[in-house]
Amino acid sequence: MFCGVTAALVTGAVAERGRVLPAMVFIFFWATIVYCPLACWVWNIHGWAFNYGVLDYAGGGPVEIGSGMSALAYSWILGRRHEKMMLNFRPHNVSLVTLGTVLLWFGWLGFNGGSSFGANLRATIACWNSCLTAMFAAMTWCLLDFRLAKKWSMVGWCSGTISGLVAATPASGFIPPWASIVLGVVTGVCCNFATKVKFLVRIDDSLDVFAEHAVGGMVGLIFNALFGANYIIGLDGVNNGVYPGGWVDHHYAQLYIQVAYIVATSAYSFVMSAIIAKLIDLVPGLHLRASEEAELMGMDDDQLGEFAYDYVEVRRDFLAWTPVKEEPIPGGHRFVPQHGIEELQNLANTNGHSPPASPPAEVEQEKVGASVRAPAKEQAVESAADESTANSIPVSRDSS
Repeated sequence: MFCGVTAALVTGAVAERGRVLPAMVFIFFWATIVYCPLACWVWNIHGWAFNYGVLDYAGGGPVEIGSGMSALAYSWILGRRHEKMMLNFRPHNVSLVTLGTVLLWFGWLGFNGGSSFGANLRATIACWNSCLTAMFAAMTWCLLDFRLAKKWSMVGWCSGTISGLVAATPASGFIPPWASIVLGVVTGVCCNFATKVKFLVRIDDSLDVFAEHAVGGMVGLIFNALFGANYIIGLDGVNNGVYPGGWVDHHYAQLYIQVAYIVATSAYSFVMSAIIAKLIDLVPGLHLRASEEAELMGMDDDQLGEFAYDYVEVRRDFLAWTPVKEEPIPGGHRFVPQHGIEELQNLANTNGHSPPASPPAEVEQEKVGASVRAPAKEQAVESAADESTANSIPVSRDSS
């Protein structure tokens, strides 16, 4: 299940520009070559990280850093989205974002609490730490966004919540509750500012998987070195005195152990994922990137042929519903579909070619009026107007 969750995070890199089949092929090889070794390193008794003394409770390395760095590598190989096609991009549905975050939070308690392998006090602390970290990270993220937009963003709240849960993944079973509050604040700050990294490196990480998951996982692992407490670890009734803890237990060597683990998992995940993605992209028929026309029309149309809502995702603008009319109507007015994005308008009008130039007066006329939105409705209105005019003329009873 952890592997499935991590794979789902990685596929966030393909948003709006990647093909489905090559992504599925990539995930198969990625799970075998990248995820499984990462999990073995830290959770198998023969893994080097396990024997090295790394503190990683529920997947800061395999799940969080593995997904974040792999998504960054996949995005790099896939290439950036065309900026001219992203003029009106916005959150698709804030209600669904919120609902998904709530469901994730609920599932995360099983994710982190269940990693103690029993209904014990350590599981209770892990769930409590997860909630504390998530809530304080959400508040921090909202405050940071508020300083810029002067608005209380629900999407920002959800982003902060997820980043806090990510940081709690490696740390919730090792640190005391008071340290989880500090972890939430630090994670909210680090992950919020990490969303700017993709602009610096010019890698289009569509869903900020690197910023929230990789960076959040790194912060959680560092906190294990600083605030890991052996009495928290021993609450499961099994690991009493097995782990020395972190700085709060005067085990200062834990810091470079955690840093070495972070560097190893980050490098391995990024390099191997990039190699796998590039090799798959070279296979005929398995190119990762969809065509430019497919990117214009949207992945729903090109890859799935299905839409979440009737007509909404077909054009995203009701002005584009007007069918193409190559011949002008008798009055000399040419119907041209209008769309918020010029490239989509050209694609809808003339199959990707620029429409013929129109006189300025006609262009202005096309921008307004029912004729642009729905010719059939305009004809119905004109017919009704003609009928109304005819009815207003006095006629004899015999004529009527």
